Amino acid sequence: MSAPGPAPAVADAAQEGIVPTLAELVALRAQVQRVPLPRRGRHGVHGPAPSSLRGRGMEYAESREYTIGDDVRRMDWRLTARSGRAHTKLFQAERERLTLLVADTAPELYFGTRTRFKSVQAARAGAVAVWSALQSGDRIAALRGGEPAIPPATGLRGAMRVLDALARWYARPPREDAGLEVALEHAQRLLRPGAQLVVLADAGSAAQVPSLRWTALARHHQATLVLLQDPLETAPPRRDLSFIAGARRLQLPLGNAGVRQRWNRAFVQPAQELARTLPARGWQVRTLATDVDSTHWLRPRDAAAVAEAMAVPVTAGMD
Repeated sequence: MSAPGPAPAVADAAQEGIVPTLAELVALRAQVQRVPLPRRGRHGVHGPAPSSLRGRGMEYAESREYTIGDDVRRMDWRLTARSGRAHTKLFQAERERLTLLVADTAPELYFGTRTRFKSVQAARAGAVAVWSALQSGDRIAALRGGEPAIPPATGLRGAMRVLDALARWYARPPREDAGLEVALEHAQRLLRPGAQLVVLADAGSAAQVPSLRWTALARHHQATLVLLQDPLETAPPRRDLSFIAGARRLQLPLGNAGVRQRWNRAFVQPAQELARTLPARGWQVRTLATDVDSTHWLRPRDAAAVAEAMAVPVTAGMD
């Protein structure tokens, strides 16, 4: 007979930082509420986005010649006087903006040496995006490569559906993963102009996506790429490092200059290249280490700070 009391808590503690829980993703709502939202988005709107439909919205769109049946209260008297022909005003209708999360679930994310796994930080970063979108009144959706998208929904119900999906997707490496590029292709078919796109990815996965795909996705949307990183990847120790692969123990001589250069090409350069090239294609690139606050990527940062953060040399590792 098992002892009552703290056993479940011990089991939960053993998984803390390794497997994301729905409870911790829900708890991030309080942190997001303390982060000030940007005053205006890339398209000059915040909250409801302007629709392509012309109707009885609040924002003036254009004027056209009066036709029978138009509301005379909407007459554009100034244009009517100038042109000598009756004109009526049309106003911009409003619609709820879509926030779409794209989750990279590559095996490289299910790893971590500080505070939590990269996969857990990815789930938490996604939760931050969800609560921020809810605060803005957006519809919220999510997808990953290899399975149907979580359809857009508003309010707390929509938020919880996406949070539940993030907790499932990042609990363990999926048996089948079609990859980030397939997920982004799917996203491109779902998005409509004015949407917000947040991509959670490992730098290695993002580096394999063709540049034209990045350009197309940011053309009519507010696009943010959140790159998950572990401190070991950006600042490895300058000594031999032991790894366990199955039943084998491997020694990686990181004190060797050639080995460190290969490490740099594998883990540091992809993120640096994405941060250098994607802003010119319309993307905001944020890096999020496993040992920092999960809302860190949401806070506004100037270009100089981003460049400095991305230029961490691999030779600056711990001895």
